[in-house]
Amino acid sequence: MTTLFLATTGGHLEQLAGLAGRIAPDGDELWVTHANEQSRSLLRDRDVEYVPYVRVRNVPDVVRCVPTAHRLWRRRGVTRVVSTGSGIALGYLPYLAARGVACHYIESAARVAAPSATGTVLQRVPRIHRYTQYPHWAGPRWGFAGSVFDSFRAEPAVPAATGVLRVVVTVGTAAEFPFARLIEGLVPVLGPGGALESATGRPVEVLWQTGCTPTDGLPITPVPFLPAADLGAALAAAHVVVSHAGTGSALASLAAGRHPVLVTRSAALGEAGDDHQGELADELVRRGLATRREAGSVTAEDLLASMGTTVHRADPPAFELVG
Repeated sequence: MTTLFLATTGGHLEQLAGLAGRIAPDGDELWVTHANEQSRSLLRDRDVEYVPYVRVRNVPDVVRCVPTAHRLWRRRGVTRVVSTGSGIALGYLPYLAARGVACHYIESAARVAAPSATGTVLQRVPRIHRYTQYPHWAGPRWGFAGSVFDSFRAEPAVPAATGVLRVVVTVGTAAEFPFARLIEGLVPVLGPGGALESATGRPVEVLWQTGCTPTDGLPITPVPFLPAADLGAALAAAHVVVSHAGTGSALASLAAGRHPVLVTRSAALGEAGDDHQGELADELVRRGLATRREAGSVTAEDLLASMGTTVHRADPPAFELVG
C-alpha cells in the first residue's frame, strides 16, 4: 500500500508537509510535486516524483497529469491520496477516485470563507473526501479535522537591544505574480539611513527574497529564490520578518519562531488571482500570530512591535481522515 502526498509548490506544499505528520501512516509514502528550490529542499529525504508545473486555471496542464496518475497507480500501488491542491489535484484525484483509490482533499488554509476554484470543482466529483481548515464553513460537503495553524502559539518576547537588526523580506515562490509594491514601500524603511535605522540607531541588514518581482533601479541586493532550508535559517536568525500574506511564507515564518508583518496582495493590481490573502492575514491576526498591513503602510514602529512577540510550536491533535 502507498499513500500519495500531492501538492503544487509554495504554500500548498508547505501546508501538506506540515499536516502529513499528523495523519496516521498507511504503507509507503510517495510525494508528487513540481521541482524548484523549495521542493527539493523541503522533500530532500522523501521519495519524490517531480512532475511538470500545472499553471493556474490551465485545463491542458491538468489533462497532462492523467497519464502520470495512471502510471503511479499501477506501478507504485497507490491506495490513498492526500492533497492540499491546487490545480494539480484536479489532474490526479478524479482519475484515482474512479480507480477506487481513497482520495482526500484538504482545502488550503488560505480559504477562510469558502472553497477555492479547485475545491469547488472537486466537491462535484464522487468518492473524494473534502476537508476545510475552518469549522465555520464545514458541512455536508466539507469535513473539519483541524488546521495547519494549530501547530503554533504566540508568546511575549524581550528582543535584543543592541547589535545589527536582521530583517527578511519575502514575496514567496509564485511565478505568475510580481509584488513590486511590497518591495518599493519597504526601501525607505529598511534602506541605509532609513526609518528603522533612524528609530533604533542600529545598523539594518536585509535579505530581500524577491521571486519574480522586478527590482531594477532599487537600491537592494535581490535574491529571487532560496532553498527552503536556507530561507528557514535566515528567518530563524532574523529579528523581523515582512512577508506577503501567502500561506507558505506565513508558515515558514511561524516555523522559524517569527511573528511576521503580513502585507496583502491585490488581485485588481495583478498581484494575485483573488483577494484571499486579506482573509488569511486576518485569521492569523485573530490567532495572535501576525500583524497585517497594506503595501506602502509598514512603519518602523510596526517592525519593532513585531519583535515583542515570538512563536512556538504547539502540540496539535491528529488530523483524522475519513474512512
